[in-house]
Amino acid sequence: MDLPETIRKRLEDFSRNVLFDQSRTQTLTKENGAFLPHDKRVLSSLHLQMSLYFNMWFFPLWWISETVMLQLKYPALPDYYKFILITILIVMTLIEAIRLFLGYEGNLQEKVPELAGFWLLSILLQFPLILFQLFNEAILIQPLERGVHIVLAMFILTQALSGFVALRDMVRHTESQFHLRQFD
Repeated sequence: MDLPETIRKRLEDFSRNVLFDQSRTQTLTKENGAFLPHDKRVLSSLHLQMSLYFNMWFFPLWWISETVMLQLKYPALPDYYKFILITILIVMTLIEAIRLFLGYEGNLQEKVPELAGFWLLSILLQFPLILFQLFNEAILIQPLERGVHIVLAMFILTQALSGFVALRDMVRHTESQFHLRQFD
């Protein structure tokens, strides 16, 4: 449920006046490139940013537990699963670093291409890989692995959903700005 436009504007003006120290900020003019002008609405998703932040701190824990568990069960695995699991660990590490970077850039700087790349990496690569590691019983899943995979899968699912909503809002805003500029 959205607030009426007049109430939303008053709350935004009030929050800018209360939260930001006016004596330390510059005057808002066109020449000095204002940080956040009064007519610019923030489109970044707080839910997505919080999930990215906690995922950034959780990922090293996931990586350490995954490498330790892989080392412990390595002798008991068939050769093809040894190759598959090592490849998945390397690919997921690279994709996760790129995915988190694109999520931060796209969300905080309100860039549609970066956020779209983040969303596609989440849906098309990370989510299927983590589901493979979570539900394939032939790879001898240990309890610690199951726990960290469930947490990472929940992070990825949450980020995919909130990333979709943020991406949709940014695209709609960009589209409306494009249509407004046509008439200038």
